[in-house]
Amino acid sequence: MPAMSDEIFMREALACATRAAELGEVPVGAVVVVDGQIVGRGYNQPIARHDPTAHAEVMAIRQAARSLGNYRLPGASLYVTLEPCVMCSGAILHARIARVVFGAADPKTGACGSQLNLFSHERLNHHATVVGGVMAAECAQLLTGFFAARRAAVRLGQP
Repeated sequence: MPAMSDEIFMREALACATRAAELGEVPVGAVVVVDGQIVGRGYNQPIARHDPTAHAEVMAIRQAARSLGNYRLPGASLYVTLEPCVMCSGAILHARIARVVFGAADPKTGACGSQLNLFSHERLNHHATVVGGVMAAECAQLLTGFFAARRAAVRLGQP
């Protein structure tokens, strides 16, 4: 039952995204799964870390690689609440992740089909299977709620 397990792991990614929101970061969360076990978790942290590469996917991949003692993650699945950008898609390709499952599409910077599909590029030496739209409404709501609250705070003169 891949759809059932996809939902279970996406809920874990949503919990990571919620942590990012609590810290004032854009609420995106990710988990890396190998053989049905979470081996890496991450959430957006570019503001706190002063690091433009500290996206949820990169953080989860880094933790998974440390956990497994290998920079390659063959057979792994990455669950992320927002469609990966080009940078994160590149990291996914370099890590040799087999499957990417994302929630909400990103029409501005999505590299899994919204703006381009890096994973279907013929000349690249690795390709991941991509599944989009898993729990899309819940993932999108977390983002829209976060940005609505941020706009409201600006209107009220709060940082």
